[in-house]
Amino acid sequence: MAIRVLHVGLGPIGIAVVRQCASRKGFKIVGAVDLDPGKVGKDLAEVAELEDALKVKVESKLGAAIKAGKPDVVVLCTSSSLAEVTDQIADVLKYKLPIVSTTEELAYPWFSHRRLAKKIDALARKARVAVLGTGVNPGFTMDALPITLTGVCERVDSIRVERIQDASVRRLPFQQKIGAGLTQEAFAEKVQNGSVRHVGLTESVAMIADALGWKLVSITDVIGPKVATKATRSQFLAVQKGQVAGIVQTGTGYDKDGEARITLHMEAYLGAPEPYDAVIVKGSPDLHMKIDGGVHGDIATASLTVNSIPKVLKAPAGLQTMRSMVIPSWYGGKTR
Repeated sequence: MAIRVLHVGLGPIGIAVVRQCASRKGFKIVGAVDLDPGKVGKDLAEVAELEDALKVKVESKLGAAIKAGKPDVVVLCTSSSLAEVTDQIADVLKYKLPIVSTTEELAYPWFSHRRLAKKIDALARKARVAVLGTGVNPGFTMDALPITLTGVCERVDSIRVERIQDASVRRLPFQQKIGAGLTQEAFAEKVQNGSVRHVGLTESVAMIADALGWKLVSITDVIGPKVATKATRSQFLAVQKGQVAGIVQTGTGYDKDGEARITLHMEAYLGAPEPYDAVIVKGSPDLHMKIDGGVHGDIATASLTVNSIPKVLKAPAGLQTMRSMVIPSWYGGKTR
């Protein structure tokens, strides 16, 4: 029996999730919701630019889509902000449906958003379903992956994760979120008002610390520009020499002695020459894992979301994280 999926939020990531669900065995798309009047009323296949019609009309109202489609699960791809999606999550939970979301601040909200985390956890338990926030980062490369690697260690002293990305292959909203194409002055202003930043480093540091039983005194999140040394461009943006090509951001967790126990360093900018993901664990034994070329953020975010769906259906009720969930694997249909 195919898993019946309702998609809420049809931006670039939401559409990427739709395309994967439409192409894989084991899933049946039964509904879609978006507030964009240019999408409402259209067949979802047209919105997602799929060749074959899905016979699913994009709705503007959640309740109507749920009643018509009778989904088994809701995939929520609407915002990075937990405050903005909490009411959306609550509305879905009224129908006692599990949720997989790409909301970055939902990935591990127990440190920065404890009140909202408790609220969502209580609502999910009352509905007897699971809610999960996931993605590539946060959700995998800078938290679930290093946590899993420490399973072979007898002692861990510190963890450093490096994520270097060529942002020119990413979607336009991501390129805008890292400030590509801005002057250095405009970049600084947008960092100050919070509109330029990668969301999730604090959540990932907190997840790792809790998994390893480390008590952190503070977590910092430092943001700076990657300035272009020559002109470069993507499909969407042109960057001149001296403008901002992207972001350099480091999240660090400190213990009571002022030692950096967890360091998450990421650079995402147009034209990065050697993208990679790396995890360095200091302890016994020391570990150094490197993925040459890096993990493609947009593909991986959609994939983790889709591959987590069958796990969420079987997960205990409440707010789950990639730390508490069964490790997701590629899903192509029914398994034992």
